[in-house]
Amino acid sequence: MSSTAYHHGSLAVQRRLGVQDAAAHIAPSIRPGIRQVAAAFLELQPMLVLGAAAPDGRVWASLLTGAPGFARATDPHTVSVAAALRPDDPLAEALTTGTPVGTLALDPRTRRRMRLNGTARPGAHGLLIEAEQVFANCPKYLQKRELYAPDPAGPGAAAHRGDALTGAQLAAVRAADTFFVATVGPDGADASHRGGNPGFVHTENPRELLWRDYPGNAMFLTLGNLETDERTGLLFLDWETGTTLQLSGRAETVYRSEERFVRFRVDSVVETPAASPLRWSAPEYSPANPTTP
Repeated sequence: MSSTAYHHGSLAVQRRLGVQDAAAHIAPSIRPGIRQVAAAFLELQPMLVLGAAAPDGRVWASLLTGAPGFARATDPHTVSVAAALRPDDPLAEALTTGTPVGTLALDPRTRRRMRLNGTARPGAHGLLIEAEQVFANCPKYLQKRELYAPDPAGPGAAAHRGDALTGAQLAAVRAADTFFVATVGPDGADASHRGGNPGFVHTENPRELLWRDYPGNAMFLTLGNLETDERTGLLFLDWETGTTLQLSGRAETVYRSEERFVRFRVDSVVETPAASPLRWSAPEYSPANPTTP
């Protein structure tokens, strides 16, 4: 982790938007260790989003799930994850050796989330993650959902792969109220959340998405990474069926007057039916969500 908590990409975005003081004020919240409150939150979660670069260089966001406690802090700097990605997941090979990862523990039941970035390596029961950056984010744009019992049917069919979105996949993206974004930068990898009312992600064509970057905490870790490396991974989750839609491509920030947008160009698509055993209720939308046009 950089001594200033932010690398030059994030600092450049903060300067452009005039939020250096706000960002500096909250910089101490990015810690190298896992406090007790963070460890307690992590141990209650049944899912973990993980972002990293695959051996071919493409960046992906993937989903790990398990009974609460499957991800837990074993000491102030180490997380043990008793789970493994499916063999056909784009990041499965990357996690067989030490690799920089960004992780996000998100609890839709309480609208709480925590990011933990560091280095992952194989462990006795799955993964070990050496924490380098640990911090919480505010509940803005998080939809509230209740968790149903896991589906006992087991994993679904094999993954479907392509280089552009199908008509059904485009419809799923347009209907989404949440997705996860993985980026990489000079300090490693990062995984973050984006949320809004359905329609907040625009599908301009089968290989291009656009979303508005809503006001947040002024850190600009995701946009900061994009200043230095355009490789990006997105993860869309069908909360009712467990199907995952993973996209890998390249993204850029587009500044328009007082607003900013992210344009994402698709290079590769992986859709996996019932990849997650978790089943969630219909959402209660965040009161912070802007109205979509």
